[in-house]
Amino acid sequence: MIARWSALAALVACACTLGVFVGSSALAPAEVVAALLHPHATSDAATIVWTLRVPRVLGAAFVGAALAMSGVLLQGLLRNPLVDPFLTGVSAGAGAAIAIAVAVGAAAPLIPGIGFAAGLATALFVAFLARRGGGLDAERLILAGVSLSALFGAIVTLVLVRLGRGGGDAVLAWLAGSLANRGYAELFTTVPYAVVGIVCAALAVPSLNAMRLGATVARAVGVDVVRTQWLVLAAATLLAAAAVALAGIVGFVGLIVPHVARRLVGTDARASLCASALLGAALVPLADALARTVARPTEVPLGVVLAFVGVPTFLYLYTKSGGGARLWGT
Repeated sequence: MIARWSALAALVACACTLGVFVGSSALAPAEVVAALLHPHATSDAATIVWTLRVPRVLGAAFVGAALAMSGVLLQGLLRNPLVDPFLTGVSAGAGAAIAIAVAVGAAAPLIPGIGFAAGLATALFVAFLARRGGGLDAERLILAGVSLSALFGAIVTLVLVRLGRGGGDAVLAWLAGSLANRGYAELFTTVPYAVVGIVCAALAVPSLNAMRLGATVARAVGVDVVRTQWLVLAAATLLAAAAVALAGIVGFVGLIVPHVARRLVGTDARASLCASALLGAALVPLADALARTVARPTEVPLGVVLAFVGVPTFLYLYTKSGGGARLWGT
């Protein structure tokens, strides 16, 4: 098991290193190494590496880890291996708000904040609709999330039609997911929310294994079901909203990575949460490096690259496991 954890840590290091060495600007490996060793140099290579590539790689690792952890939490809470972090309506609400903001001419620096606030508000509304007694009803949560996502998707379509040809490019670019032009400022703005989400996850994860067996069993072993439900939902929502605010809508990470993590380290919630964070922190930097180089100098949207990777991976896992009921890895 130690070898597996070491391999995961090494994978993250290799993925982030590769992300620093590749990009739309053709830099020789020697130039990148020199820039890394001399961060205060005034050369073009140092500027590209430290101003563009390093914060972008850090942002990619952050987005991957946040979405992967959010997926683990929601799949455990809802007892459904097919749940995606965006089921709570975070992406749909953020997308609709961003589309409207662009249509009315909101300033570009305000866009990430608008997306985060709208995604968080949508998730809170979905949670309100899913309340039963003092806790959350899984079926209501899924139905509310799907319904609101469809509604907000229709709003985005109307806005794109209204903007017309060319006017909706900014909206489409954001909806497709991208880490272009994301620097330290954007990263440091979103990290505190994710830290709060991680704290909530740490408080809830000891009870998550029991929750996967059902609320009745969890109560029987002394779990405060209502508290755990709200902690998990808060953690998953904050993590997903922070990722959306930084990179736009990036799919499949929160769906695929938890399945791979459970196959590597087992189904214990604490182990799978940590392994998923590491896998996500490796996957997204690798996908972003591919997005920057596969059609250089044009950049392919990050969401598109992850879809081409995620769909075949999920279908392989699904068919190999013999169906969705066995995607838990047990």
